[in-house]
Amino acid sequence: MTIQCISPIDGSVYATRDTLSRTEAEAAVARAKSAQVAWAARPLAERIKLVQAGVAAIGEMNNEIVLEIAHQMGRPVRYGGEFGGFNERASYMAEIAEHALAPIEVEDSDAFRRVIKRVPHGLVLVVAPWNYPYMTAINTVAPALIAGNAVMLKHASQTPLVGERMAAAFHSVGISEDVFQNVFLDHQTTSALIADRAFGFVNFTGSVGGGKAMQAAASANFTGIGLELGGKDPGYVMEDANLDAAVNTLIDGAMFNSGQCCCGIERIYVHESLFDAFVQKAVAIVNGYILGNPLNAETTLGPMAHVRFADEVRGQTKDAIAAGATAHIDPAHFPENGGAYLMPQILTNVTHDMRVMREESFGPVVGIMSVKDDAEAIRLMNDSNFGLTASLWTQDAIRAELIADQIETGTVFLNRADYLDPALCWTGCKDTGRGGGLSVIGYHNLTRPKSYHLKKA
Repeated sequence: MTIQCISPIDGSVYATRDTLSRTEAEAAVARAKSAQVAWAARPLAERIKLVQAGVAAIGEMNNEIVLEIAHQMGRPVRYGGEFGGFNERASYMAEIAEHALAPIEVEDSDAFRRVIKRVPHGLVLVVAPWNYPYMTAINTVAPALIAGNAVMLKHASQTPLVGERMAAAFHSVGISEDVFQNVFLDHQTTSALIADRAFGFVNFTGSVGGGKAMQAAASANFTGIGLELGGKDPGYVMEDANLDAAVNTLIDGAMFNSGQCCCGIERIYVHESLFDAFVQKAVAIVNGYILGNPLNAETTLGPMAHVRFADEVRGQTKDAIAAGATAHIDPAHFPENGGAYLMPQILTNVTHDMRVMREESFGPVVGIMSVKDDAEAIRLMNDSNFGLTASLWTQDAIRAELIADQIETGTVFLNRADYLDPALCWTGCKDTGRGGGLSVIGYHNLTRPKSYHLKKA
């Protein structure tokens, strides 16, 4: 089977790669498992140093990477790639590794040594998405390697060059080609390997359907699986919020990367006293965007990664307008030229009966609703099959935390949005999935506890 990356810039074939056969994939797994033993035996400090060197090597490639990202998934070159977040996450996980992986000493006396150690799973499969292809991958790759696992990275077909870049970087600093492998696998082979217990742990970031397929493949055994399956993240602007800050941050959270952010803002609830002003300011911001070729420095909004993604958002928007929603952005401001290029849109007079307020859009559209109080906002925020993040806007931190306690989500932000803090667990609930990445908890998921009860005499 052949994987093709169709560039959203012009619809041309940007890259083609052949997938591994079942036999080739099994051989790669065997090499990884064999190499992992020696890798885990190396001192933790050495593994940390090598991973940090690999991260730095990616930084040295950044100029080329920025152009490749634009060609593969459409993000404008003006934003400079992902190395800032990539480095921040890897560096934090390196910093906490010794503490996070430290044994729990229960007793060390003349009679007994009792201790709980964190030991690697062995081989970890990382299935990474295309929307933030470097940052999402490093969330698991860095701590998995540091913890002593071997890693196989299967990247999205839309961003095949990312895994190759990461492999070249890590191999260039001395990490074995068998310890870290970039692989191209079709869905059937991936599922078969999981079902055969090829991996000690699988981390998947992608669609709900993809997550269900991963879970089904592991149902014959007890392979651990971490799932981050997107969201329909809400923002709630209270009557005492800093209006300008709320509008600027939430609209950026809804539209940046053409709305293709796992924790992007997809629905906004505004207290009725601020609603009209919020919408007016939001429309002004969006009308200032420039939709165009991501290779052009002036472009602020590039194409979506694939025509089918753009068509899904077009369909949600069209259905909402037909059901009574009001569209505030004039198409004349944003000539699309069809295909993957999609104009941004702000909708009001929306309801939760509309797909655009219930299904993940993953594009540059956001619905805004007026609410009369906290109770109504909480009810609407929780009226979703997803639970990744929520963004609250108020000057009253105590009030915000009380509301946060009632929201069914993985992360709650106050006066910010669309940010992943590596010191906090990246997790979700409901159809967003389960598990947790980054933070100390990320290390716990990438290792297993092993107890030692040693009687000395």
